Amino acid sequence: MIEAEPRCDTRGFFARTFCKKEFLDQGIDFSIVQCNSSYNLAKRTLRGLHYQCSPHEEAKLVVCLQGSIYDVMVDLRPESSTYCQNFCVELTPDNHKMLYVPQGFAHGYLTLKDDSVVLYFVSEYYSPEFERRARWNDPAFAIPWPLEPEIISERDALCPDFLKVPHDETYR
Repeated sequence: MIEAEPRCDTRGFFARTFCKKEFLDQGIDFSIVQCNSSYNLAKRTLRGLHYQCSPHEEAKLVVCLQGSIYDVMVDLRPESSTYCQNFCVELTPDNHKMLYVPQGFAHGYLTLKDDSVVLYFVSEYYSPEFERRARWNDPAFAIPWPLEPEIISERDALCPDFLKVPHDETYR
């Protein structure tokens, strides 16, 4: 979880979104190679859970610029003590929170308001052949979604149970 520290005056505020030195001071080596944005027309739109597998694993820094999202990451590193566990947070323009999603984690979100805009800073170039998906409601993850999704892509909705698929054959 990253919380921007807005400096306010009569004009509004200024906040630093990313500082490589501050990240390195916290043990996070994150270099941005790509920025992506997502516009979501309707509340209850679900995107994810997405990730890229080795050798193109990616880290992300996610911020909500408009609306509100329930942002989720799931640890998919088999050797990790938090394997298959999730971390969830609401991101809004008003709470100034951002989510850092490390390599080896799946990421997704559910819109909580219409007209939500999300910006992603990404550490790896998009590689379609290494893109993978995990199902949003997989029982292995037990994600406490605040609302039932109403809009979801067919590819995201039809992933098999994560623990029933060999890791080298994860979902495309």
